[in-house]
Amino acid sequence: MEPTPEQSPHHAYPDHWEADVVLRDGGTARIRPITTDDAERLVSFYEQVSDESKYYRFFAPYPRLSDRDVHRFTHHDYVDRVGLAVTIGGEFIGTVRYDRIDDTGRPASAPADEAEVAFLVQDAHQGRGVASALLEHIAAVARERGIRRFAAEVLPANNKMIKVFRDGGYTQRRSFEDGSVHLTLDLEPTEKSLAVQRGREQRAEARSVQRLLAPGSVAVIGTGRTPGGVGRTVLRNLLAAGYTGRTYAVNRAFDEGLATLDGVPAHRSLGEIDEQVDLAVIAVPAHRVPEAVADCGEHGVQGLVVLSAGYAERGAEGRELQRELVRQARSYGMRIIGPNAFGIINTAETVRLNASLAPESPACGRIGLFTQSGAIGIALLSGLHRRGAGLSSFISAGNRADVSGNDFLQYSFEDPDTDVALLYLESLGNPRKFTRLARRTAAVKPVVVVKGARHSGTNPPGHAVPVSRIPDTTVSALMRQAGVIRVDTVTEMVDAGLLLAGQPLPAGPRVAILGNSESLGLLTYDACLAEGLRPRPPIDLTTAASPQDFRDALAEALADGTCDAVIVTAIPWVGEDGEAETGDGQVLAEALTKAVAGGSAKPVAVVHVEIGGLAEALAAASSTAAPRPRTAAPRAASPEAGADRAAVTAPEATNDRAGTTAPATPAARTAPTAPGTATATPALGTPASGTPADATADPETPPRPGRIPAYPAAERAVRALAEAVKYAQWRRQAAVPGKIPEFLDDTIDEAGAAALIEAQLASAPDPRGRPLSHDEARELLGHYGIDVRPTLPAPDPEAAVAAAARLGYPVALKTTAPHLRHRADLGGVRLDVADEEALRRAYGELTDLLGKPAELLPVVQAMAPRGVDTVVRASIDAAAGAILSFGLAGAPSELLGDTAHRLVPATDRDAAELIRSIRAAPVLFGWRGSAPVDTAALEELLLRLSRLVDDHPEVVSVALEPVVVAPQGLTVLGASVRLAPPPARSDVGPRRLPNY
Repeated sequence: MEPTPEQSPHHAYPDHWEADVVLRDGGTARIRPITTDDAERLVSFYEQVSDESKYYRFFAPYPRLSDRDVHRFTHHDYVDRVGLAVTIGGEFIGTVRYDRIDDTGRPASAPADEAEVAFLVQDAHQGRGVASALLEHIAAVARERGIRRFAAEVLPANNKMIKVFRDGGYTQRRSFEDGSVHLTLDLEPTEKSLAVQRGREQRAEARSVQRLLAPGSVAVIGTGRTPGGVGRTVLRNLLAAGYTGRTYAVNRAFDEGLATLDGVPAHRSLGEIDEQVDLAVIAVPAHRVPEAVADCGEHGVQGLVVLSAGYAERGAEGRELQRELVRQARSYGMRIIGPNAFGIINTAETVRLNASLAPESPACGRIGLFTQSGAIGIALLSGLHRRGAGLSSFISAGNRADVSGNDFLQYSFEDPDTDVALLYLESLGNPRKFTRLARRTAAVKPVVVVKGARHSGTNPPGHAVPVSRIPDTTVSALMRQAGVIRVDTVTEMVDAGLLLAGQPLPAGPRVAILGNSESLGLLTYDACLAEGLRPRPPIDLTTAASPQDFRDALAEALADGTCDAVIVTAIPWVGEDGEAETGDGQVLAEALTKAVAGGSAKPVAVVHVEIGGLAEALAAASSTAAPRPRTAAPRAASPEAGADRAAVTAPEATNDRAGTTAPATPAARTAPTAPGTATATPALGTPASGTPADATADPETPPRPGRIPAYPAAERAVRALAEAVKYAQWRRQAAVPGKIPEFLDDTIDEAGAAALIEAQLASAPDPRGRPLSHDEARELLGHYGIDVRPTLPAPDPEAAVAAAARLGYPVALKTTAPHLRHRADLGGVRLDVADEEALRRAYGELTDLLGKPAELLPVVQAMAPRGVDTVVRASIDAAAGAILSFGLAGAPSELLGDTAHRLVPATDRDAAELIRSIRAAPVLFGWRGSAPVDTAALEELLLRLSRLVDDHPEVVSVALEPVVVAPQGLTVLGASVRLAPPPARSDVGPRRLPNY
């Protein structure tokens, strides 16, 4: 919406303030600046506000707005006077306004940094979080315009408004003056305000997904009149699954006399339906979708599943159609799954929703599944069905123009019916947010991810999201840091999901192997070693072993305190007549299940070869624990009926305070050890299937086992178990988060670094930024306690001799030309030059071999103590954020890609893990009799660099190379720094839905 000429020509309409937001009840709304064109909307909005709310706003009866009021409330300069409105369907449902004031409370302009703020929300929409969202956005606008404080006068009886200010998390002061409450809010974001904002975001987005998955009624728009077709297929699947809500078939081409179709009411439009429709499944050609969306919006539909294709997967024209689809749906407060979606499933007994193209609804289970590909979704549903695994929910998002994997994580975190979240992703629209949400979710339940399109460098057709240029190995490392279980294939995803959903987490890497085949046991043993586990020698029960022998051996292994997990291997056993028996899988399954029921809480997996019915029998075996009731409601609660409560169960769901559920049990922190050093760790005390509610259970109460997963190959079972071991270790460590050492504050000059950065960027105002010279980089790094050994230019032999005399022998002579930098293998470096004669000789050899001094740019540098050459880097990716990297210099990192990565800001634990996670890490810890190096000094360097790029996003890249780490201390021999205007961040500021 553009301003009229009446508005200030000096301050154009700020379209970047426009935002789509998710409200507390899961519906969406649009926040935008108020313009002079909004006069009629404002008057209409005010007429729908109750007299009581008007009194609270104006402190007196105020039945209608005068022309002067309307003019004042719609004319803003977007600097000293700003008004924002929340709209649904183009109409106002709430407004906020600020006016800059001076110390006496009179209207003012900058540099005055205080403003008076006032809100008004339509009564029908109070309790939906409208005012809370407006406060976040108006505070961000005010900060942008140089306002640091809000002042508000609130009547003591206006408890709702007082609560909005009180719960915002901002630093505030309160006093009672002249019969009203005077509130002053400092607008600088605080840790509490950020936590409150993210907590509200989490509950709202989770609720928006819950409304889609648990509707009270569904209309299939585009249901064919004859069998077949997408719409008719979805209707058939809804009915076959036994959906508990009301179902309607809608098609404008229906004959007027048609009353029912397949036993459900048939209508030509939603307007003919007398009752509320919560979810619409749209299966019409793309050119007819806007008409269907408008019909849904005008009749109060809460969410859409758009199966129709012909959008961004078709190119630029389709991408614009997709954006318009999202804009249209959000304008009515609706969220979208799709377009080009496969559908959604909710197996809760109270819902039984199969609004998808999947012909069979999966069994009820504890796994939540999200996929961006319909084909992959079909494969995953089929694979889980064959393995006897059930699902709690399923979303196939297609082009994921709106609802994304991030929304699914928000939902899964709170959903008490989901124990494991599986995601197939082809693009990450907001990687920073994904890692934040994944870390929080992984603290209470496993998150398993397969990432498609890993090496293409582009997004798949239809995914209109920013492209991240960071390598896939870096993406994988960052996911691991967040606790995500990253696997390569959908088969591995199913394998890991089955183990994590049915078995407790292992307390460590020690594995017992038992079975009736020595060869299969040895294969399993080798696979364990290859995956970094610590297997015990296999126990061979011989081919004559009976199911009772398996039961006894398994019970003994579970009772053994020297193992953390058990893998059972089984081949058809030989009966009394000497022939192999392959049909007794049921008997063996019962024996194993009974052994697990009476044993301790350790994960058990079965590797079997050609034992008929074993996998099916294990899948069908009931858990020894009582089944957990499904809690999803068949109909979403209305805003009037307790909109303050989230519809999904969570410890914090009854208030607006942020906070994440603590991981299972707060285990004592274990200091990082050298690679290969194993330490026994206590059991988590809760199964992998722990939900947020489970996380507060008594850690001494052992979890009862679930279904035992079966695998047709030893490698698959071991790989799934290895992922569970690594995840369990991460979760134990996440229970006590790392810290940023306080000593850094005493040795860091943040203000000095900021002044230097500002001066350097001002001297060369190029949006692409500029590299710093060696001396400038040394100065900047020095502000953060990073000492770079100086180098002196040596344009001729005499200058080299003078430089060496100044620095002191021995010295190094090296070239700094870009094509020779850090290439000792090309002869561009001479070390341990002991005296002037040797220096002149080395200089001559260098120029004779490689070229003229003007080409080589030689420098002289004092020698550093001997040690291990390493490389430390930091860079900023516009999508993923600041990344800290570490590796050994030369071939290990450059040729073999042996580099580790962590997100910034890094903690002491992150720094310790970073240097220990590369494959060549043993070199730092005394490999083959060498002296261990000073890893503590290396960790401190990593923390200082992390702090630098976190404090100053203008530092877009830093490379410290080489960093020579000696047994005592380290030396930074080279540094390159690049400054640039920081890229825009999508994870800061007020809540907003992405617009791709």
